[in-house]
Amino acid sequence: QLQVVESGGGLVQPGGSLTLSCAASGDSFDTYGLGWYRQAPEKEGTREGVSCASRSRGSTYYADSVKGRFTISRDSAKNTVTLQMNDLRPEDTSIYFCAASFRWATAEDLCGAHYAYYMDYWGKGTPVTVSS
Repeated sequence: QLQVVESGGGLVQPGGSLTLSCAASGDSFDTYGLGWYRQAPEKEGTREGVSCASRSRGSTYYADSVKGRFTISRDSAKNTVTLQMNDLRPEDTSIYFCAASFRWATAEDLCGAHYAYYMDYWGKGTPVTVSS
């Protein structure tokens, strides 16, 4: 069974960069749709789809709030998916979660309002704090 573990979170100043990494074990990420989600401390239970990549490699999705600043990418050799985050803002402060889906869905579906239906495996999250 697939297991995913996030790493790379931390404290960064506004305008700075962080790279989050999600490592898979038990299976290959190549056969999954993948996504990064975040949950702000004051919004327990509510996660926002930040960026997703479809299983088919046919689509990627970015939330409007991160377009042009964040980049999702797979590394098949390392069996990881990363989220490169640039020009970070205080409102990016959240716990970031990695998730995987074996469904043939678009990236927009994976990150959309029904993400809980689509995503099958979740990590425990890594915290990101953007503050001066």
